[in-house]
Amino acid sequence: MRLIALALLAAAAVATAAPLRLSLRKLPLVPAVHRRHHANRTALLTQQRVDGEANQGTDIPITNFMDAQYYGEIGLGSPPQKFQVIFDTGSSNLWVPSSKCSYFSIPCYLHSKYYAEKSSMHRKGPRVLHCWHLACSLRFVPSIDHCSKYYAEKSSTYREDGRDFDIQYGSGRLSGFLSKDTLTMGDLKVQGQIFAEAVMEPSLSFIAARFDGILGMGFPEISVGKVQPPFQNMLAQGLLPEPVFSFWLNRKDESDIGGELVLGGVDPAHFKGEHTWVPVSRRGFWQFKMDSMEIQGSGTFCSGGCQAIADTGTSLLVGPPEVIDEINTAIGAEPVLVQQCKAMVHQYLPEIIKLINNMPPLAICQAIGLCGASGNGADARVLSNSAQYRRLLKMYGSSTTAGQEAPLVVDGVQSAAEQEAAQQAQQGQQAQQGGRKAGGSNDGAANDGCQMCQYVVQYVKIALASNETMAQIMQNLDRACETFAFGSGGEAVVDCTKLHTMPTITFNIAGKPFVLRPDQYVLKIDTGMGEAQCVSGFMGLDVPPPLGPLWILGDMFIGPYHTVFDYGNERVGFAPAA
Repeated sequence: MRLIALALLAAAAVATAAPLRLSLRKLPLVPAVHRRHHANRTALLTQQRVDGEANQGTDIPITNFMDAQYYGEIGLGSPPQKFQVIFDTGSSNLWVPSSKCSYFSIPCYLHSKYYAEKSSMHRKGPRVLHCWHLACSLRFVPSIDHCSKYYAEKSSTYREDGRDFDIQYGSGRLSGFLSKDTLTMGDLKVQGQIFAEAVMEPSLSFIAARFDGILGMGFPEISVGKVQPPFQNMLAQGLLPEPVFSFWLNRKDESDIGGELVLGGVDPAHFKGEHTWVPVSRRGFWQFKMDSMEIQGSGTFCSGGCQAIADTGTSLLVGPPEVIDEINTAIGAEPVLVQQCKAMVHQYLPEIIKLINNMPPLAICQAIGLCGASGNGADARVLSNSAQYRRLLKMYGSSTTAGQEAPLVVDGVQSAAEQEAAQQAQQGQQAQQGGRKAGGSNDGAANDGCQMCQYVVQYVKIALASNETMAQIMQNLDRACETFAFGSGGEAVVDCTKLHTMPTITFNIAGKPFVLRPDQYVLKIDTGMGEAQCVSGFMGLDVPPPLGPLWILGDMFIGPYHTVFDYGNERVGFAPAA
């Protein structure tokens, strides 16, 4: 009789459960963090661990951080300790910073942390280590306005698990241990949720983040430690009316509302028409078959169909690097390092010309800040292959006379002045190498950048002797910048003033076209210098078989298209966002 009564109570709970709406919040994108976030998602995907429409609900606000990471509030423990987390369909674990975080994990100290001792049912175990950190005391990071931690000792519903937990990110390893406590999301209370207390976080990625942790919403198959994900626990405890959840991500810059996550349903106010459904092709990520994609006026990619995932934890549109290169070329995007190379040429060429008759190459490069006092590069982020640059300078070191053989910039110096320049460059290089052997700077990229500057000075000297104009010299150096092989599928930028001339891009899914305008697939990033940089939303990622090749439709796609994740029917639905 008791089992029958419990079954009836569970059935009644499901019958009366209503969808839960969680509001999301947003903040602008920061370029450096944007690049690190992509590296982290790359690491997660390449270490794959896999051996219908519902009713309207209630609200979890979502914040949009970096115009990419949408996050909202959850609680852990009794009483609830508050955390801001990313709701990530590309992973399946919940983790937050622990009060027992390592002294050396700065990001752990800069975010809300779980304190088991704040949970009223906490059972004290052997893992109690209280620590202090200068970062929290001084609050030296402007974006951090709290340094509270998760204390298991303060939670009445805490239960120790104790198993180790470990995830490898692109910028480092996140490690900790598993615990069990009550998870609060809006009005829902998920009993006995196993989660990870992070004691060590990758500093570069998380030190500037506005969120505290991640709540994975993928399938159990990719859960580290085979932990039951929160959404599956909600279903098992009868907390939701339907086994679905949906995302609306607000991409409007002027709005303070980041979006909405609905657990157990959808909000009809946030989409138009009907959803187009595509079945999940492989459990783990929310993976499905994409029919093809088209660039207006430039042809079709993935024409035979390819695998894709809908991923709320990724900001960009990610695909095989060689295809991404073709797409970026078609939309007029230029590798970011090419743009930086050109910017350096345009910035420093006038100064080089002013100094060229009175100073050797190394001294000129030191004077304009591209070489340090010891010959090491001070501003040499752009180029790291000086041998390639020498070849390019040979190629483009032509005189203004048509048909005249191009002078060799390094190996074929033809005058005493040019020989002196080459000797100075060689001496500078030897000085740099000697400095490194003697314990000086070993920053190879910086030193190569310093060498690059000296080779440019040599080229300019020869070009001026051949009566080339400054415009011709700059044009040749720009062409040299464009020839560099900066790696496949890397970050690319576009001219913000040319968005209206760029083509539309169409993703064909389940026989229906989903079109993105240029303003939807180009990311505007605040550079912090009063102007925006326009970055292509397409990024390359080489995912090897058997998981790959793989496309990732991140927030740049989920923003324009309201997305439903139907766990019960194992399908994903897309409809135009309202």
